[in-house]
Amino acid sequence: MTATLDNLADALDKGETTSVALVESCLAQIDKPDGEGARAFVSVAHESARQAAHAMDALRAIGAAPSRYAGIPVSVKDLFDIAGEVTRAGSVVLKDAAPATQDAVAVARLKAAGFIVIGRTNMTEFAFSGVGINPHYGTPLSIWDRATGRVPGGSTSGGAIALTDHMAHGSLGTDTGGSCRIPAAFNGIVGYKPTARRIPTLGAFPLSTTLDSIGPIARSVACCATLDSVLAGEPLAKLQPRPVRGLRIAVPQAYVLNDMDATVAAAFEAALTTLAEAGAVISHVAFPEIEAIPAANAKGGFAAPESLTTHAAHIEAHRALYDTRVLTRIERGHEQTALDYITLTRTRAHLIASFSARMGDFDVLAYPTVPIVPPPVSAFDRDEDFSRLNMLILRNPSVINMLDGCAISLPMTHAHRAPAGLMLSAPGGSDRELLKIAAGVELALA
Repeated sequence: MTATLDNLADALDKGETTSVALVESCLAQIDKPDGEGARAFVSVAHESARQAAHAMDALRAIGAAPSRYAGIPVSVKDLFDIAGEVTRAGSVVLKDAAPATQDAVAVARLKAAGFIVIGRTNMTEFAFSGVGINPHYGTPLSIWDRATGRVPGGSTSGGAIALTDHMAHGSLGTDTGGSCRIPAAFNGIVGYKPTARRIPTLGAFPLSTTLDSIGPIARSVACCATLDSVLAGEPLAKLQPRPVRGLRIAVPQAYVLNDMDATVAAAFEAALTTLAEAGAVISHVAFPEIEAIPAANAKGGFAAPESLTTHAAHIEAHRALYDTRVLTRIERGHEQTALDYITLTRTRAHLIASFSARMGDFDVLAYPTVPIVPPPVSAFDRDEDFSRLNMLILRNPSVINMLDGCAISLPMTHAHRAPAGLMLSAPGGSDRELLKIAAGVELALA
């Protein structure tokens, strides 16, 4: 049985398992001496998770569980506030900061539904790369080809590995340019980036206040939909997959299809063929809005100046503690003038409006989440290789952040093969419809 949230909830309801058993199993996986737990997590909530598990089992026994998912362990990315804990955001710069006085809104909503926080997961320092390497807390390895040692994708690196290695059954992450979808694609699971305004960012350490989105990584589209509903403060409802037959899929020409490796190219072609055979109508379309993004972001986009605003005082006091690769990207914010930033804001508004209008003829946009399979950690030894590969990894997923849309990454290769993700995107505000479409595509590709 796949450990989806619905399967686990059914098992809890039938008395086939308990929250205590689920928590103990996850803790055992985290604590395995030869496992990835020490690199996937920066802290583990051994005692509080056990206490919460006993409480949820007691509530379920008297019919008072806060939701059918109460008692299921989930992980939380290290940039979310949890009351009484220091939010380090994958860095040592903030290790002596004061503990948070209250939970981030997203964390509070998960707890209110009865989910149990099993620990804080590792991440790229300050969420500023798509690779997942962390020089301070180690780098958890992709589930694929561990003998070689491949990057997990970032920035929600530990959240993905917590799922693949059964150290948690859902992961709370953020996505500013692909930080939920890249790790999902690199590890054969599902990652969702909602419309940014859908979920409050209060209590999450910012990267880009314009682009930051809060979303889940999970084992299925339905799992992501459940977590998305909880995070958005919406009623829980069963996701009804939309049939693929008649689905209007737009595939952008050029840019997002450039520089694909052979594995991703073959997987993408096979996925499109499968969907076409199932009745989808696939159109290859020019999207000038997508083609315009590189020029618009030529001076660092929104992330550089907005992160510099957050970090200026920390850099002045603790420059030597920063990962130099992260510091370099933050300090690109100095290259922008006020005129540059305002022009970028206006350009983005135009691109969003144009993209939304063009998508009126289609139900969903489809292209590979990342154009390459996860590279070996050793491929990033040189700074110039890191910069080149990081930009390539971020290129495709960051498109929809710039266009203020929603997007999901689904596996398009089977287990035990090199992982590759299929990304489905739609204009902002289309979240629930996109999730229905993704559920139908997931069934077709299975």
